[in-house]
Amino acid sequence: MAKSYLGVALAAVLFGSGAASAQKLDVESIARMSDTTGVSMSAEGDFIVAIKADPRDTSKRIIASADISNIDGTKPLNWTATPSDRMSFIGAEALKAGKVWVIANQMWTGNLGGCGEGRVTGSTKTWLYKAFLSDKTLKAFNDPFESGRSIGVSEETLRCLEIGSRPDIIDLPLDPESVIVQQQDSDFVSRYSKVNLKTGKSQALYKDVGELSIGLIDPRDGKVLTKQKSETKGNLNYDFETHILNRETGNFDLEAPLTVDTRNRNAMTVQAYDEETGKYFVVTDKFSDKSAVYLYDARTDKFDDAPLFAHQDFNALGVVLGRSKDNFGKILGFRYEGADPQTFWTDPDMVSIQKGLEASFKGQTVSIMSGGGVDGSKKVLFSVESPRNPPAYYLLLNKTKLVGIGSERPWIKPETMGQRSLVYYDARDGVKVPAFLTLPPNFKKGDAAPPAIVLPHGGPWARDYIGWDGSGWTQFFATRGYAVLQPQYRGSDGWGHSLWLAGDGEWGLKMQDDKDDGANWMAKEGYADKNKIAIFGYSYGGFAAFAASVRQGGPYQCAIAGAGVSNLTRIANNWGENRMQRAYQGRTVKGMDPQQNTSKLAMPILIYHGDRDVRVPLYHATDFYNAVKGTGKAKLLILKDMGHQGILWTSENHRESLKAMEDFLHNDCKM
Repeated sequence: MAKSYLGVALAAVLFGSGAASAQKLDVESIARMSDTTGVSMSAEGDFIVAIKADPRDTSKRIIASADISNIDGTKPLNWTATPSDRMSFIGAEALKAGKVWVIANQMWTGNLGGCGEGRVTGSTKTWLYKAFLSDKTLKAFNDPFESGRSIGVSEETLRCLEIGSRPDIIDLPLDPESVIVQQQDSDFVSRYSKVNLKTGKSQALYKDVGELSIGLIDPRDGKVLTKQKSETKGNLNYDFETHILNRETGNFDLEAPLTVDTRNRNAMTVQAYDEETGKYFVVTDKFSDKSAVYLYDARTDKFDDAPLFAHQDFNALGVVLGRSKDNFGKILGFRYEGADPQTFWTDPDMVSIQKGLEASFKGQTVSIMSGGGVDGSKKVLFSVESPRNPPAYYLLLNKTKLVGIGSERPWIKPETMGQRSLVYYDARDGVKVPAFLTLPPNFKKGDAAPPAIVLPHGGPWARDYIGWDGSGWTQFFATRGYAVLQPQYRGSDGWGHSLWLAGDGEWGLKMQDDKDDGANWMAKEGYADKNKIAIFGYSYGGFAAFAASVRQGGPYQCAIAGAGVSNLTRIANNWGENRMQRAYQGRTVKGMDPQQNTSKLAMPILIYHGDRDVRVPLYHATDFYNAVKGTGKAKLLILKDMGHQGILWTSENHRESLKAMEDFLHNDCKM
């Protein structure tokens, strides 16, 4: 089968190849916007949309579409682009009936009044998000919700809805024209409407009523199948109940075996209905440390004795079902975490396609995004990436020909990047900690130990993956001769239930031990010079850098805190303003507070923070800096118009932060 993929050679030329000696990944290679990202294909397979860099100014994003109805791979794609000087396009999805779902954002400063993240009183510097519906010509962008919420609604309420709510679209694959749109009305109640994409007509369906909120919606006909309810049990504990439609009575019956609580935080997701058995696909870690896929029978209130799919080392994510008329609801495969998200295909045709693509892109992760046996299209849209290769997008035509769509960063030379691998090391109390290790290009075991950086992820309820690092940080440092370790410390999500819960109340304590033990492991294994180790993190990772800077006897020579939490007490209080959030996560935020230990600053620290960050307010940076600036060991960089999430970082934000980190490591850390 691999012999038929003749487009690979052409794609390699388009996206960059050829031998090159090791060289630094320059700042501009990271600072400029991705050339092509967020690619999606319409259900009919007649057009694709993508977010692209504005050719007029590569620091800005535009939305673009390309007709692929008659594509044969002999001509380059003809993109239709729509630039905007006012908004930045950050997301798009090709729908059916020639329509496109678009998300844009823009900077905004004003009084939030309790809407979304940010200050309740006074003025907040933040970003606004807005959803639009367009068509593949991208000539007009319409608000699909305006008519349903504008009558008698104040301008302030409309602005609040823009800031605090995120509309969504639920596809009905068997209906060629209609989708379900979920939105919040002026009373902040979720309402669902059936929208005909061709005519624009909307039909109200249902809304959240009382204590029951809508859960699973049947993609076959739009019928509500499950509802959820939170039930207080006292002492900051809640039960999360699942109620399933009783097809005989029309009522929603409580399914006691599906109830989970805020203390144990077991996963319990009813993902889909299995028409063949009349049971439900449920993803849960109630019976094992790693999440697995089970079938659950609401008629007997029982799970099957054994999981339908489970992986020994990684969490299962769910089932992949057919979406075309010919195979609707048929099991095609299962998704699981892996070092990168993976699909275990069970459908023979999809197995054949996956194996053929992997043979053509050896050493890279191949992710089938749409088409093929999933939705019946003869075109298959997929992406490939690796630790050294930025994501690139392709079409497979009739199982025989590859067509390159674009790469996120075609200017990157993969052979000059460092290698990354999944490793495990033992924490001091015996906990097995996963981590990703990125080594400098051309480094071999036994070479002189390089300087190193421990780079914990944000969250902390999150995790890293082995593929291309979208922030650019790991390769930026690796190509400058640093080994980079990304520990999946206790409190990380996605590595099993026990490791996740082990972080509760351990901020700056056992969670911090895991990072220190990772640094010591690197030195022991010859991956790090023990006298040249730094810690750098962003968001929660920034907290870890703050914590490391005031912990005595640590393995680091310096610290870099990006948008970090420095005041544990204040962030816990913020997360505790909502009783449910306090019960679920706020109560876990306990441990060593860096702000209460600033007198113990033991090393140089660079602090940088965006002035439009509402997730971690700027005072975390300024308060810590003001407490330690007298030592002469601290530097503070406030980045103009930078929000918290990476999608809100401008090219100038990247330039300033990367240059500041490079200078700090060289001049202040002497690394």
